[in-house]
Amino acid sequence: MTLCTPDRTTNRPRIQRPHSPPEGPRRFRVAGADLSASVAVFLIALPLSLGIALATGAPLQAGLVAAAVGGIVAGRFGGSPLQVSGPAAGLTVVTAELIQRYGWRTTCAITVLAGLTQIALSALRVARSALAVSPAIVHGMLAGIGVTIALAQLHIVLGGTPQSSAVDNVLGLPAELASAQPAALAISALTVAALLCWPRLPGRAGRIARKLPAALVAVAGATAVATVAGLAVPRVHLPSWSSHALPGLPEGPVLGISAGVLTITLVTSVQSLLSAVAVDKLVAARADRGRGVPRSDLDRELAGQGAANVLSGALGGLPVAGVAVRSVANVSAGAVSRTSTMLHGLWVVLAALLLVPVLDLIPLPALAALVMVVGIQMVSITHIRTVTRHREVVVYAVTLTGVVLIGILEGVALGIAVAIAVALNRLTRTRITREERDGRHHLHVRGQLTFLAVPRLSRALHQLPHGSDVVVELDGSFMDHAAYESLSDWTTGHLAHGGTVETTGPSGARIGDPTPVTASAAHPCCRPWTPWHNHQCGERPAPATGTGEADETTGTAGTGPSAGLHLASGIGKFQRNTAPLVRDELARLAREGQRPSQLFLTCADSRLVTSMITSSGPGDLFTVRNVGNLVPLPGEESGDDSVAAAIEYAVDVLRVSSITVCGHSGCGAMQALLNGGPEDPPTPLRRWLRHGLPSLERMASRRHAWARISGRLPADAVEQLCLTNVVQQLEHLRAYEPVARRLAEGTLTLHGVYFHVGEAQAYLLSGTDEVHGYDDVFTQVMPTGQREAARAS
Repeated sequence: MTLCTPDRTTNRPRIQRPHSPPEGPRRFRVAGADLSASVAVFLIALPLSLGIALATGAPLQAGLVAAAVGGIVAGRFGGSPLQVSGPAAGLTVVTAELIQRYGWRTTCAITVLAGLTQIALSALRVARSALAVSPAIVHGMLAGIGVTIALAQLHIVLGGTPQSSAVDNVLGLPAELASAQPAALAISALTVAALLCWPRLPGRAGRIARKLPAALVAVAGATAVATVAGLAVPRVHLPSWSSHALPGLPEGPVLGISAGVLTITLVTSVQSLLSAVAVDKLVAARADRGRGVPRSDLDRELAGQGAANVLSGALGGLPVAGVAVRSVANVSAGAVSRTSTMLHGLWVVLAALLLVPVLDLIPLPALAALVMVVGIQMVSITHIRTVTRHREVVVYAVTLTGVVLIGILEGVALGIAVAIAVALNRLTRTRITREERDGRHHLHVRGQLTFLAVPRLSRALHQLPHGSDVVVELDGSFMDHAAYESLSDWTTGHLAHGGTVETTGPSGARIGDPTPVTASAAHPCCRPWTPWHNHQCGERPAPATGTGEADETTGTAGTGPSAGLHLASGIGKFQRNTAPLVRDELARLAREGQRPSQLFLTCADSRLVTSMITSSGPGDLFTVRNVGNLVPLPGEESGDDSVAAAIEYAVDVLRVSSITVCGHSGCGAMQALLNGGPEDPPTPLRRWLRHGLPSLERMASRRHAWARISGRLPADAVEQLCLTNVVQQLEHLRAYEPVARRLAEGTLTLHGVYFHVGEAQAYLLSGTDEVHGYDDVFTQVMPTGQREAARAS
């Protein structure tokens, strides 16, 4: 058993099912957590549903119908138990355009057709394919919708009427500002102030007050002020349900109707599926780690959203989609089943039937201000930073601009076209440079070697003098067959003319043959990091019999003579193959002493090979390894001062310039933390793992952002904790006096790394700031060739 893997017999997960039905006949039971969560979500959904209906120009009852149907139907039949569906701000622009062009009854029919399309797509099981859309396109689409919403609602905030397009709304703003109505402006300003200030109330009283949703407080406060002061502002008017408009047969051009159905289907599906994935992440990060809550079934979720849209459109409601704000509130309130979502829909039905006199008091400028703030918040600074970091800001900007100036479907199509062009440009962007050093010709190839780069590669190769010594450095991660043939043929010809050719990788390691490495064509021992690889060129000893058992994790003998022979064989191969290559460097280090550039603190897991993943050699890293890559806080009784001693020695004596904390996927220490409990016996492993409890608390805390991997979500709670643990241990490092002093001097930097073992992929903690900390996003580290090609593009 490896050190990083806890004993499964002593740390067995204790699965408790407090909400499972009892033995015998099944009865409908409502958990207290579901009941309280449903009330919290209802208080948020009620004003937002009215505001979104107002923004679209639909009857105000349509927002309530969509909220009720989304809660009850999508909540019952959808595949994401804790996701809350209803009218979404992301659909405002689409619905408003359809209503203006075809009328309300035809828009309802389009919603029904979009729902049927979603059901058909779910039967084809294409839900996962929708997630293949570039995040830059999705974020750009939502930002464009947010800008359009905010511009339209600003006119109502000022007491006027919005125009038909974003451009017209911008052009009409000067006149609207000149004739602004003071009463409407005052109510809107009060609403915005409440929305922004309520979540930031300080102290204990603020924590208690913040349990009420800011949207409810803002609208209720504005309503009370307008009513008491007797302000003459337009208010909500809910006509009798007997006159509620139902759908009719679609009237309009077939292409236009089809485009509307496609747009509604696209926006509702993508938003709902992305929201469902986000809900899974939120549930896994809760204090109860989502026990008893199944992960989202995306195809079922798509079918549930389709059924909700069919019924909502048939009943005269707005299009329905999964809504992030209400879903976050549902998860944060502790909901444990889909009952909370369904109950929230029931409360909306009761409010629509019994609270009409109260709802009629709400000022329309307050609802407009609420939706305007939601629209502004859809332009997320975090999303902009993410797409900028991945050099996809052009895709984001084109999508946003297209949505604002042309339309949703057209803007998304433009974004997809630009994303494809950017991807092709990166794939075909190859830089070939040549220089002469010490009598040798160096040809540096940066980027991917495809058939498109063969003409330039061939021209550069044939410009090299016959009989010369050549070094070809391939600084990329891909070479297709055409490029390989070109390089191989030239190499053969150059060698025939008396020249020499040395082919190297991006780190300068020599490659004996330009043939692409594949599992079938090359043995693992041909790779530069072979001396540290456990395959030992296929001479793996057989499992010991009698004196030891084979380790199922590593495949090597656990104890006994076979293990000793295995170790001796590896040492012998080092002496024969590797020692001659590093002897001079080690002799220099022996004379001059060690001068490492960084302290590298990582886990004891055998799969984590520091020299391999950092391309480092002797003297580069001062490495500390322990179970869980933990950094005990200074002064905390741990029974082991080795980590603190190593930090002090590295910072004060060796004067390292950086410290890196490296976590990894599938960490047994993190699994033990998740599965452990206070009743566990105080073994040495358990006493050590208590230094990881702050990481567990950080993951469950609402005060900290959830650590995440750029480009995808953490796979499960274990990976979420592995990421969070890296961030938390960096915070522990800051508590050490030598580290804090060097950070203040500006002579030391801290870094976080997450290594995914199965993907062989390293992720670097981005947003490093020695004053304010980190933004808790781990960004994929690309090969140099890909990075240079991306920068050049």
